[in-house]
Parts: sequence; C-alpha cells; structure tokens
Amino acid sequence: MTDTPIDTLETLLSARYSCRAFRPDPVPRDTIDRILSAAQKTASWCNSQPWQVTITSGEATRKFRDVLYPLAAAGTPNSGDFPFPREYRGVYLDRRRESGFQLYNTLGIERGDKAAYAKQALENFNFFGAPHVAVITTDEALGIYGAVDCGGYVTSFMLAAQALGIATVPQAALAFHSAVVRQHFGMSDDRRMVCGISFGFADSDNKVNSYRTNRAALPDVATFVG
Repeated sequence: MTDTPIDTLETLLSARYSCRAFRPDPVPRDTIDRILSAAQKTASWCNSQPWQVTITSGEATRKFRDVLYPLAAAGTPNSGDFPFPREYRGVYLDRRRESGFQLYNTLGIERGDKAAYAKQALENFNFFGAPHVAVITTDEALGIYGAVDCGGYVTSFMLAAQALGIATVPQAALAFHSAVVRQHFGMSDDRRMVCGISFGFADSDNKVNSYRTNRAALPDVATFVG
C-alpha cells in the first residue's frame, strides 16, 4: 500500500533526532538548496518570512568553530538576544533531566560528574563534528513573533533534511554569543539570532546517536473542550 501524506509526515517526525556525531563528508549543494526550498514554504505571521539563514561549509565552518569554541571553553558569560528560560520546574524539569541522563548514560558519564558534563556541553561548539552550520536570525523589530516564526522554520528545515537523509541538531547554545556571531558574519545590528542548526551525514556507528528521547502522552498536553 502507498503511504498517505500523514504516514510520511509521521515517519519523518519519528525518525528525526538530535544528531550529536557527524561524518565529515560535506552535503552536496543541490541537497542543501532543496532543504532550503522546502523550508521556505513555512507559514509565518502575515507571511513576513522573518528568517535569514547563513550557512557555513568547509573552511567557513572551521573558522566559525575557532571563534565560538574558545569563548565557550573560557566560560565567557552568555549574551543571547532572547532571554533564556528563567527556570525549569515541575514536569519540564523532569523531562530536561531525563533527556540529559539519557545522553550521559549512553556515553557512560556518571551522574554528578560535572567536569564530564561540561566537556560534553562544549561539543555544541564543535558542532558535533558537522560539516555545516545554519545560523537562523530574525528581524529585531518583529520581536518574539519573528522568533516564533523562525521556530517553525527550524522544524521545516529539519524535516526536509530528514527526508533527504541529512541529520540535524538544533542548537540554542550557538546563540549564547550572538553579538560575536553577528560580527563574525558581518550581519547588521538589527538581526537577532534565534539558534543554529548543525547538519550533515550522521555517524551511525557513534554510540551517542543510539538513544532517542521520549514524548509526552496526548492527555498530558491536550485539553478538549466542547
């Protein structure tokens, strides 16, 4: 039987995961263009399409890494354009902890080993070995609405990549030093960094890519009225 559109979507959603180990092989430019073309169909407030995407490849990825990694390794204070969560509490804290422990258990990192936690966190700024990074920015004047639209774009980008056999990991961590990112890429002052997406071909043999996070049951997130 031929899959229906919802079958295809559910397959892509189920298969997608945050890849944390990539092969160095570059993604062909025509594949990247197709991902971007698909993601460009994302819905946005008043069709404003606020996202701008800066994509690194090859030497540009290495130079970007050489800028961000030392800042993170030195413990430079975060200075993101958007406020980070004030706190995680209740079920949100439980889910965050579960996700972290799944990662650490897979890597054999013992609970409470803060040095190992920090070392793993720094891999964000190595882009987990990905050959490409997409930097997603919005227009300052659009505020949170522009950021929300970019969130939709990020999902579309990742699902399009998944459909083409390309692995992704969305990274809020790359926005920790947004002013530095703007300066590095020569962006105008009115751009606000939402996140980065590291992408490439997954290293399927690396154990860090072997686990999958859970999702809440429908009764935990949906309320029916009427």
